[in-house]
Amino acid sequence: MVSGLGTNLGSIASQLNATTPAKTADTGAGGGFGDVFKAAVKQVDDLQAGADQQVSSMIQGKSSSDVGGVMASVEKADIAFELMMQVRNKIVNAYQDIEKMQF
Repeated sequence: MVSGLGTNLGSIASQLNATTPAKTADTGAGGGFGDVFKAAVKQVDDLQAGADQQVSSMIQGKSSSDVGGVMASVEKADIAFELMMQVRNKIVNAYQDIEKMQF
């Protein structure tokens, strides 16, 4: 199950790499970094919602999911969230570095 996380993170990384300065201009053509980051946050949110649903179903006895599968989904959501937070921290640090620059 954790291999699915690599696919999601790989698609996020490819979207980030595909974003060029020409696309980020205010011309309205293509999505910018903000759009890519919003999509990544949505993917992490979807993973969390899916894990929550699986845990809830398992607790209520409505699901035939095994405990291992549910735990894998929870871990996948946790790892994706941790990665997203690290990316956010790097963005904030880069912004603070740029803010300190004198032109």
